[in-house]
Amino acid sequence: MLNKEKLKKMKIISKTIKFFPLFLMALVITSCSNDDDNGGTTLPQELNIVETAIATQDLSSLVAALQAADGDLVNVLNGSGPFTVLAPTNAAFATFLSDNGFASLADVPTDVLSQVLLNHVISADLTSTDLVGLGSGYTRTNATGAGGNTMSIYFNTSNGVRFNDVSSVSTADVDASNGTVHIVDAVIGLPSIVDHAVANPGFSNLVAALGAADGNLVGVLTGAGPFTVLAPDDAAFNTFLDGTPLGDVPTDALANILLNHVLGGTITSTDLVGLGNNYTNTSATGPGDNAISLYFNTDSGVRFNGVSSVATADVIGTNGIIHAVDAVIDIPSIVTFATADPNFSTLVTALTDLTPATDFVTTLSTANGTSPAPFTVFAPTNDAFAALAAIPAEDVLTQVLLHHVLGDANVTSGDLTDGISPTMLNSQAITINLPGTGDNIADVTDGAGNTDIGIIAVDVQAGNGVIHVLNKVMLPSND
Repeated sequence: MLNKEKLKKMKIISKTIKFFPLFLMALVITSCSNDDDNGGTTLPQELNIVETAIATQDLSSLVAALQAADGDLVNVLNGSGPFTVLAPTNAAFATFLSDNGFASLADVPTDVLSQVLLNHVISADLTSTDLVGLGSGYTRTNATGAGGNTMSIYFNTSNGVRFNDVSSVSTADVDASNGTVHIVDAVIGLPSIVDHAVANPGFSNLVAALGAADGNLVGVLTGAGPFTVLAPDDAAFNTFLDGTPLGDVPTDALANILLNHVLGGTITSTDLVGLGNNYTNTSATGPGDNAISLYFNTDSGVRFNGVSSVATADVIGTNGIIHAVDAVIDIPSIVTFATADPNFSTLVTALTDLTPATDFVTTLSTANGTSPAPFTVFAPTNDAFAALAAIPAEDVLTQVLLHHVLGDANVTSGDLTDGISPTMLNSQAITINLPGTGDNIADVTDGAGNTDIGIIAVDVQAGNGVIHVLNKVMLPSND
């Protein structure tokens, strides 16, 4: 039997043992606090993105690639950021090398390798929760695309998180001190315009149309470019087809309609807004194989030919830029341009409200090759009509309007010669003299003998004719 004194000592020892861990914990906390007070710490530091990659065995190929590439990318990603890095696994890099015919990482040109790696770096801290909250859309990587613009990348979270429809997140939200790492299962190559269209399910009808049309348009738009593509979304195509199966659209007509959405060069939305309201040419062709014109208006957003507006701007690829639009831009008629361009609003009123007995709209919408199309229209501006003492009554106005239209001919500025005298639809001739005086491209004498008329803009090419712009209204002879 233990005596009472021994039992008391054992209880004291037992209590001491129980409180010892708490004492140690308090000691550590106090020690850390004191270290902080002295400017140091014993707490572990959070790894940055590069250190995280080095510490992750399955990212050793990524680390080797960062070290091999141009641009000192290791130091870039050691920076303060924040960055989101889509980090391909070793298996992803092995597949990338094999698919592109490289025996090893050393065979990849270092400038190309740098751009491919930068296509996995986003200058923002985006968690998987952020991406899922956005659903789908575009952001920018640090790779350089057409026109020196930063490359776009498409993300879709309808089934996990997927980028450019080629690479999915396998491990999300690896925290780093200067951003977030998402480990992905494939290297994300540098996308062309076609790659972007294929990646976005909202362009599935466009992709199908490109594949069905004459002219190997997929191959064309995979080429060097650069191109600016006005890409109708699926809803736009559904409206345009109006229940007609895509396979029932003649493939040559389909090709020309699609080419009416393709411009040369890299034209950003900022470029368009800077140009204001103006005309450019598409890759579609009209009478005489002349390039079809396209009118853009930036008074409220960016709108083309008065029928199609930009919904998503500036999707950058390697060989150009995409602007998603909300309507298919059909081959324009003379009427299309007259109604789209606000400078012709008085002319439109004259052709419609003021001359109801004559169906000018139907006439000037006649398809090319069906008489009296194609047309050459000399179109007076609003200012030209405003310079008249008064707009004539309907019977006279009808003859005035017919005096501005040449039928069965698509006469471009290159076809004009000094002294040419075409006979207009009212059966009276006008005379065109080159070169024009002052700011005029050409001078015009009308049927009434007025000589103070000038052509001030030329070659607005429609599918059924061409428009030249006048600064005065031409008047027919009263004889």
